[in-house]
Amino acid sequence: MALIENIRVFVRVLELGSLSAAGRHMRLSPAVVSHRLQQLESHLGVRLLNRTTRRVRPTEHGSAFYEACQDVLATLERAEATVADAGRLPRGTLRITAPLGFGRQFLAPLLPDFREAHPEVSVQLRLSDHVIDLLAEGMDVAIRMGNLADSSLIARRIADCPQVVCAAPDYLARHGEPAEPADLLKHACLILRLPGARPVRWVLSSPDGPVTLAVSGPVDADFGEILTEFALRGHGIVMKPLWEVADYLREGRLVPVLPDFPPPPISVSVVYPHRRLVAAKTRAFADFMIDRGAAAIQAALGTGAQSSAA
Repeated sequence: MALIENIRVFVRVLELGSLSAAGRHMRLSPAVVSHRLQQLESHLGVRLLNRTTRRVRPTEHGSAFYEACQDVLATLERAEATVADAGRLPRGTLRITAPLGFGRQFLAPLLPDFREAHPEVSVQLRLSDHVIDLLAEGMDVAIRMGNLADSSLIARRIADCPQVVCAAPDYLARHGEPAEPADLLKHACLILRLPGARPVRWVLSSPDGPVTLAVSGPVDADFGEILTEFALRGHGIVMKPLWEVADYLREGRLVPVLPDFPPPPISVSVVYPHRRLVAAKTRAFADFMIDRGAAAIQAALGTGAQSSAA
C-alpha cells in the first residue's frame, strides 16, 4: 500500500501545485510529502517533478505518469467501493463552506436535521463570503451563489433566487427615487467587493435587454450583511438576493427600487470536486440540500415576493 499512498501524494501535489498545499490537504507535513515523492521517484527510477521555491511542475515522465495514475486510482476506488459495498451509510467528517448569510439563514436550521438523518457523519462548517478553493483548503463541499467559473467542480443547482434592488424609505425621501437604471449612477450604492474579483457591475433587466452599470458609493465591503445594515440605516441602495431582505421588505424597513427593472435571478448551487466516485457523505449532503434547501429557499421567497409586490 505504500506505493499507492505515494502515488496519491504525487497526484495531489500536481493538482494543488505545491508540496505544502498537498500536505495541508492530506494532513501530512511537507517533509513527509517530500519523502514520499522521493520514494516514488526512486521506485520508478525517473524524475517526476521539477521543483522551485514556489511551485512544482511535472517532467515529461511526470506528465505521462500522472495521466496513467488517474486511471489507476479510479480503478482502485471502484474496487474498494465494490468490496466495501457501494451502498454503505454515509460516514466520516464532512467539511462544508458556504456564504455567511446563507449559512445563518438556511444551514444553521437545516444541519441538525442532516445530522439526525446521518448520525455517522460529523460536520465542520466554515462560513465566509469569500470563494474558497475547495481542494487547497481541504473542503468536501460548498454552497455557491452566482456563476461558477471553476469547471473542475460538479455543480448541482438548488434554486434560482430573484434579486432585488432596495433602500430604506428614509434614504429615498432624502435623495429621491431612481426612475430608470442610469439614475443609480447618481446614487450611493452599497457594494459587495471581494478581493481579486472583477470590477463591480450591477445588471438590470429592461425592455431593450440587460443594462450593465458601473455603480459606486461610499461603502464597499467583503461581508454582505454589513451592506444590509448600512441600507437599513439609510446610507444607500443595495442589491440583494430576495431571501436575504424578505423580512425587511415585509416590515417596510426596506422598499424595492426600480421594480420594473429587476436584476436577473442568482443561482444557488451545491458544488464539490469532480471525482469519478463521490463520497457517500458528500452525495448525501448534496441530495439533502437540493430537497430541503430548495424548500427552505422557496419558503423565504414566498414572503419576499408578497412584500415586493405590495
